[in-house]
Amino acid sequence: MKTIFRLSVVLIFFFLFIKVNAQEEKIDYQVISKIKDEAFNHSQVMDVLFNLTDVSGPRLSGSANLKNAQQWAQKKLADWGMENSNIEQWGGFGRGWEVQKSYIAMTVPYYQPLIAIPKAWTPSTNGLISGNAVLVKIETEQDFEKYKGKLKDKFVIISASQDVRLGLKPEAKRYTEEELHDIYMDKSLDERPEARPAVDPAQMRKTREIRQKTGTFLMDENAAGVLSSRGGTMGTFFTTNGASYSTNAKAVLPELEMGSEHINRLIRLLEAGKEVTLEVEIKTSFSDQDTMQYNVVAEIPGTDKSLKSELVMIGAHLDSWHAATGTTDNAAGSAVMMEVMRILKSIDIKPRRTIRIALWSAEEQGLFGSRNYVKNHFADPETMVLKPEHAKLSAYYNLDNGGGKIRGIYLQGNDALRPIFEAWLEPFSDMGATTVTSRNTGSTDHVAFDNVGLPGFQFIQDPLDYFNKTHHTNMDTYDRIQKSDMMQAAAIIASFVYHTAMRDEKLIRKPLPKAKPKG
Repeated sequence: MKTIFRLSVVLIFFFLFIKVNAQEEKIDYQVISKIKDEAFNHSQVMDVLFNLTDVSGPRLSGSANLKNAQQWAQKKLADWGMENSNIEQWGGFGRGWEVQKSYIAMTVPYYQPLIAIPKAWTPSTNGLISGNAVLVKIETEQDFEKYKGKLKDKFVIISASQDVRLGLKPEAKRYTEEELHDIYMDKSLDERPEARPAVDPAQMRKTREIRQKTGTFLMDENAAGVLSSRGGTMGTFFTTNGASYSTNAKAVLPELEMGSEHINRLIRLLEAGKEVTLEVEIKTSFSDQDTMQYNVVAEIPGTDKSLKSELVMIGAHLDSWHAATGTTDNAAGSAVMMEVMRILKSIDIKPRRTIRIALWSAEEQGLFGSRNYVKNHFADPETMVLKPEHAKLSAYYNLDNGGGKIRGIYLQGNDALRPIFEAWLEPFSDMGATTVTSRNTGSTDHVAFDNVGLPGFQFIQDPLDYFNKTHHTNMDTYDRIQKSDMMQAAAIIASFVYHTAMRDEKLIRKPLPKAKPKG
């Protein structure tokens, strides 16, 4: 009983501490009112999104479309009055690649167009070609022998039949209060679609090795091409790369990624012993003219004599996959962050610290844009030798979990910031943004900052249909975005950025991590 009493006392003092500290944090409600007015009554976020998606198209790393989007964003930021707006080189990447034509249809036992797209960095066919489809199941080294001499000019299906379940739940969802409480309490919420279950890492490595050997085997056997699927239903399919973007990547066959229902039909016919003939024409192009990659950066300069050399940064990745226009992943985040800069410039704030936006490239290949920016400006995580700018950054805020409205923020284990962030969220509690959790979240660009001990944060967003419908799929289009969510996100982030820029002190940091040498 005494233990329970002591615990209760500790909890009471803990929450009183948070409340007192939150009350001490200065909140400029007049500026918040201006931010809200600009964000909701004069928004340009959807026009920005339209230009980054429908106009620019898919923005695969290294592609001409990404460069066009970067040039448009850089000019728009300059037109809005941002200073030092430029496209900054971060280092070497590899080949550019794009799809110029993609067609596949079944012609026997009857004609039917099929839903598919070439996997990134895979080659063209030799014009329009026709051939029979065959199933190939290779799980061990011994399996190769039974297919030798049997695959010439064949379209090889290497995927097993995909599980298509009856959809009894809504495709899109918003977090409930119970789920937000679980996030607050650092409980895991698995947002992955049921059709893509977790895989044992050791089994994944084994499968990858066999898949690589299978690719070489199919090349040696002179197969016509490969058909595969990573799931997706109702016309949706997930996509990725089928070859390396390296300038010295080894040759692979043309490969198309398909939706579940269409590849399943081919598999059923073949398993029943029916002849299946396909006709395919793929035209892709490679570019080695510029193997460098770039980030878009721009600033609102600080005005305080002693603080203007310090930074508050915001960012999102502008690159995408190629099956759609990369709207929720992540033109939405890029458009919101550009809108944040426009809002702050439009209401004519005079930030004490400099505010800088960065739109990253090559996030999809390994956070390369942000990691190299951090390495070039702040520190190398392999050595943890700090550059002078490392001491100047107060915070980096990231947005990259779809188009859902903001429900809170992840602390990345930096609990000292809880009362500050809770105070900053309070003016937006009526918009559903209330949750501050100590938990970490990964797989996007704030990680590059966190890895060198800089305060880097990702916002909690409603999942909507991100994980099951749009993330890395052919359905990641402008139509999946809710305008009100984008405006809400821009208002909240603008307020966070403003208050970070105006504080007397930089945000508290976690202890510096140890160096992480490769190997």
